[in-house]
Amino acid sequence: MLSAVTDDESPRRIRRGLRWVFWRHLPFGGLVGALILFSISLTPSLLPRPWYLQGVVSGVTALVGFGIGSAISALIRFFGVREPSPQFKRWAWRLLLPASLLIGGVFLYLGAQWDKVVRDLMGSPQQTVLEWGYMVIAALVFGYLFLVISRLFRALGLGIGLLLDLVMPRRIAMISGAGLAVFLFVGFLSGFVFDNMVYLVNGFFSVVNEGTSEGINEPTSTLRSGGPASLISWDSLGVKGRDFTGTGGGPTMTDIIVFNALLRSRPIEDAFTREPATEPIRVYVGLESAGSVEEQVALAVAELDRTEAWDRSVIMIATTTGTGWINEKVAASLEYMHNGDTAIVGLQYSYLPSWISFVLDRKKAASAGRTLVNGVHEWWSQLPEDHRPLLLVYGESLGSYGTERAFDDVKDLLNKVDGALLVGPTFVNPIHNDITENRDEGSPEWRAVYLNGQEVRVAVVPDDLSQPTSPWLSPGIVYLSNSSDPITYSNPALVYSPPDWLGDPRGPDVTPDMMWLPLITFWQMAGDLAFSTGVPAGHGHKYGANVVDGWAALSAPERWTDADTQRLRDVIGHDE
Repeated sequence: MLSAVTDDESPRRIRRGLRWVFWRHLPFGGLVGALILFSISLTPSLLPRPWYLQGVVSGVTALVGFGIGSAISALIRFFGVREPSPQFKRWAWRLLLPASLLIGGVFLYLGAQWDKVVRDLMGSPQQTVLEWGYMVIAALVFGYLFLVISRLFRALGLGIGLLLDLVMPRRIAMISGAGLAVFLFVGFLSGFVFDNMVYLVNGFFSVVNEGTSEGINEPTSTLRSGGPASLISWDSLGVKGRDFTGTGGGPTMTDIIVFNALLRSRPIEDAFTREPATEPIRVYVGLESAGSVEEQVALAVAELDRTEAWDRSVIMIATTTGTGWINEKVAASLEYMHNGDTAIVGLQYSYLPSWISFVLDRKKAASAGRTLVNGVHEWWSQLPEDHRPLLLVYGESLGSYGTERAFDDVKDLLNKVDGALLVGPTFVNPIHNDITENRDEGSPEWRAVYLNGQEVRVAVVPDDLSQPTSPWLSPGIVYLSNSSDPITYSNPALVYSPPDWLGDPRGPDVTPDMMWLPLITFWQMAGDLAFSTGVPAGHGHKYGANVVDGWAALSAPERWTDADTQRLRDVIGHDE
């Protein structure tokens, strides 16, 4: 049945409706909701945040509170529930400003105290009072910006609803208008906006991929991809590949000889004659070096043959992050530890940084890890059994996910390789999740003990690698997983369920003040993701020299001592 509204009245109603959306005063319920959620946004999370990031988190959280409060008010009016008296409303409005200043001030003070505790736990510098002032301004700016965007969206729904009001009952029209607005908005984001954003971002980082970092030059060693006689051109390696194989990246034979002299407290001349080092092999295949992942792996295996990597004592397969990054501390520490008698192989599978690759195309990480591990393992297994190098795998962050996806489970991993170092696992890592879910009773999630620690060790600090005291078998798996790493613990289940890692005991750098709140905790940790490496080593998603202890637990050569590990930590972590 058609509405009684005439065609002449319809445009006026639409104009009035749009003015109502853009010019009406902020509703009481929305402001109360904004105040409540702004205050909650200041409660502590895993990591300290700089003022501008806290401003974004608090501003958006306050807007969510504004939306919830406004929705409750609208529902009250929509269903005709009796509203408070005009006198009550006047007093409520008069008290709102002083109450906001009081409550907001109290929570800003508490937020500063909570933030201080977190920063003390991590050795991060404290924020000043001025920076907290900047945070409030940033929260207001971002809150208002997103309010404008949300009202544009609401205007769309209202406009559609008013048009539908011409042909259907008002309430059904308004609900239908809101539903269609959501449909159009999501379609616009996932279609036009999302697809074009992916295209633009991919194009931008493909240009970045053509650069070369300062201090990196084309290698002169035949034992590095991109160098003389290499099957892989220097230009095709990508910026992270050039960082990895170029001159200026990683220790040379001379560097290792000097380290040996310092390590053994002998003169350098004596080290040259008594402990000759070997030039490490570094094999890398860029995204532009071949047409497919399979062709990249075939090229990598051919490079291993060309460099005679089968004659080394250790081969390490590195599953990279999105852009093709391999942590130089991980690679160098293995090379120093084994006197350069090593070969490391990796490949690039994306132009995108790790966090974008994780969201958009982590299937590429899984495919690259599986194809590379299987290809190198097949080549390695064809070598004589008594002449096979130690075969190790490594992955960090998204790279750890790619490494895990090369194996069916823990048993399969241990059957195929001689050791695995997995650093900063993500919350979707299947093997890591299996280990934590099936950990021994009494061990915390953040330092899971699996089958009495015989083959798998999860370490927050290096001393964890010696726990439990049961024999440490080989092959083994070492996870370096900081208890404050949001990459590991930002599981979407936080929206509705409290995590085990917030129970007792807590990790050594997790504040006792942190509490789980539905939705809020997940949102706060989403903010932590943006600052996950902006903390000192050993916290967040930054692992520093702890990788040395990981390799020492898995593959330390004969005569290697704890004192050697500490000296190597000093070399690897000199810039921390």
